[in-house]
Amino acid sequence: MRAIQLTEFGGPETLTVHDVPDPVPADGQQVFEVLAAGINYADTHQTEDSYLAKQTLPLIPGGEVVVRGADGARLLGLLGSGGYAEKVAADPRLLFPVPEGVSDAQALTTLVQGATAWHLLRTSTHLAEGESVVIHAGAGGVGVIAIQLAKRWGAGRVIATASSPQKRQLCLDLGADAAIDSTGADLRTAIREANGGRGVDIVLEMTGGSVFDQSLAALAPLGRLAVFGMAGRVPPTPVDPAMLMARSTSVIGFWLIHLLQRPAMLAEAVLDLLGLIADGAITPVIGGSYALAEAADAHRALLDRSSTGKLVLIPSK
Repeated sequence: MRAIQLTEFGGPETLTVHDVPDPVPADGQQVFEVLAAGINYADTHQTEDSYLAKQTLPLIPGGEVVVRGADGARLLGLLGSGGYAEKVAADPRLLFPVPEGVSDAQALTTLVQGATAWHLLRTSTHLAEGESVVIHAGAGGVGVIAIQLAKRWGAGRVIATASSPQKRQLCLDLGADAAIDSTGADLRTAIREANGGRGVDIVLEMTGGSVFDQSLAALAPLGRLAVFGMAGRVPPTPVDPAMLMARSTSVIGFWLIHLLQRPAMLAEAVLDLLGLIADGAITPVIGGSYALAEAADAHRALLDRSSTGKLVLIPSK
């Protein structure tokens, strides 16, 4: 089969097509044809071996797939790796049926990005009705879903950040009450001004560095900052526990891999999101579809922040 197989770690240039043996299923697994694979920012860390989980070579990246079942039905699943390929081995008991009327690309939005947005608001920060929510990278894969969920679940004010006028307009079109420039020097002040001069209750943060520092400073008493990425590759200033206590603020980490250890939590989010998409209650944003040989272009679009919404790889192309 054809696959993107890494023989060395690095940037997008390492994403090249190889002919490799078909996957060998472990006990309880079956081999499936991959109809579409999701592309996530975390995949750029995976190819660099710069994320929380250490990787080994050779490596076929990609953790999200829509596959064709034996009866022709479409099934959705989250894997550790191997998605950037024409075939994968997976346990059919851990796959979700894709509803009629939901496209492969739309279904893929519910896994890494959708389940992350869902659990950041529900499980990590416990969004309460009327609270203010800041969503960084609002035009990204997590952001576009988080904006819609926050509004649906009663947030009082949703403030998105994005790097271009076009992306900020997308955030507003999806329901954000305000959209601010993520490249501004004084992000703390911009966040508070967008909330009527007051501190905010919740921040969803995935950049690190000064964005983390300024977001933490923008919290109101009892505010929560949830960290779900390290896109800037720059660590923030260490957090002083006394400062957290002085303002009763919280810093919460979230890594989707732990939902694989508690599959009922993953299923709750994915099935809810699939139903909302099928009913038209939320609108997935699909940012682009790439052939297998174009995987490097997709990673470049993520790294230079030119992409919006969900990027999808079609291994048959």
